[in-house]
Amino acid sequence: MSMKFKRLLPIPKDIRAEMPLSPETAERKASFDAAVSAVLRGEDDRLLLIIGPCSADREDSVLDYVTRLAKLAETVSERLVVIPRVYTNKPRTKGTGYKGLLHNPDPEAADDMLGGVKAIRRMHLRVVEETGLFTADEMLYPTNYQYLIDLLAYIAVGARSVENQEHRLVASGVPMPVGMKNPTGGSTDVMLNSIYAAQQPQTFIFRNWEVQTTGNPLAHSVLRGYVGLDGINYPNYHYEYLERLAEKYTEDKFRNPAVVIDCNHDNSGKRPLEQIRICHEVLDSAHRSTEIKRLVRGFMVESYLEDGNQPVNGGVYGKSITDACLGWEKTERLVKEIAERS
Repeated sequence: MSMKFKRLLPIPKDIRAEMPLSPETAERKASFDAAVSAVLRGEDDRLLLIIGPCSADREDSVLDYVTRLAKLAETVSERLVVIPRVYTNKPRTKGTGYKGLLHNPDPEAADDMLGGVKAIRRMHLRVVEETGLFTADEMLYPTNYQYLIDLLAYIAVGARSVENQEHRLVASGVPMPVGMKNPTGGSTDVMLNSIYAAQQPQTFIFRNWEVQTTGNPLAHSVLRGYVGLDGINYPNYHYEYLERLAEKYTEDKFRNPAVVIDCNHDNSGKRPLEQIRICHEVLDSAHRSTEIKRLVRGFMVESYLEDGNQPVNGGVYGKSITDACLGWEKTERLVKEIAERS
């Protein structure tokens, strides 16, 4: 057993300098960030919609998807703030399989981590510059988010990471909203503890620096369902669950209580077509309860160009190689329906 240190990679600042965001786009991002913040603070009654492929596996199809999404986002901008999912790191329950573009930038050179860092930066940068939408990614590796810090409008901390101390501490210092998912076991208290920790000022060691954070007032809840001890998927988006959560997740204990409903994963049992029904059920609940309406600030939806999924080497353009997704036609219809009902 050993750990081989292969080579020292460039620091994130150098990668950002080599592959810069244009000044015009950086200026536009400030106003977009303000809009996202206003939604999560409850100052804007629009909803967030974080939507896109389960994994951003290839630049051409992801750009094709987000180009279509940008046109759609413009038509619903009075009701929705749209953030494309460009997820370039993928958690693996057993530690094997496709781990995202960071690890697999080129099938011919799967261990080229510098190539992976540049590939994820290039993909996010092209999406932002060419479509005008700012992106979301998962903070699977807390030390890596700085490669994308100037591009991201939203970060998610996954169900397997939300109990990890480093994820919580780093989330307290990032300059964008962080969605803390409920853990795979479903504990509401664990999720709320992670939000509380991310909202507090923290001091810790990060990348060999002693750092101090101010706390992140936009850390919030993402409900993604869970797996019970019996191995069965259990949803946590139903009216009764949201009602109980609203009683615990309150302004006297947390800043800006907000929930984003992840409509896939264990909420749908990884049945992507159920995402449509789930969105409508949550909207129904919000119409029936002012407390639920106050709490629910958006949706997370997995969608791509083609319905379903395929093996990693399947070769179908725009079809997920990880979790199954909604195809474009169903996505377009769903986005318009959410906008009409919100």
